[in-house]
Amino acid sequence: MPRSRNKVASHRRRKKTLQRAKGMYGASSKLISVAKHRVDKGLQYAYRDRRAKKRTMRGLWITRINAAAREHGVSYSRLIDGLNKKNIDINRKMLAEIAVSDHGAFAEIVKLATQ
Repeated sequence: MPRSRNKVASHRRRKKTLQRAKGMYGASSKLISVAKHRVDKGLQYAYRDRRAKKRTMRGLWITRINAAAREHGVSYSRLIDGLNKKNIDINRKMLAEIAVSDHGAFAEIVKLATQ
């Protein structure tokens, strides 16, 4: 009796790996053994960086808020402390968006926080 091999499933699995490796440089997109390692590593990076992106975005928002707050003569930490003491609940993402797009509204928020 001949040996049974599941060619359909094997082919689909390899095709899926090569499809994910599309656009990679050199052998990484052509040879299944190299592509498999690169795809696995790429998925690890994607998993890690989905979490890292949240940290870097928060840092960006804080930088923008600090820059806008200093234009109004107050530091970031004093602004956030003032907002917390006044029970003004606004997250850093929205505060940064207001700081960039609507200077008048941000000035009002700073005034409320520093009174």
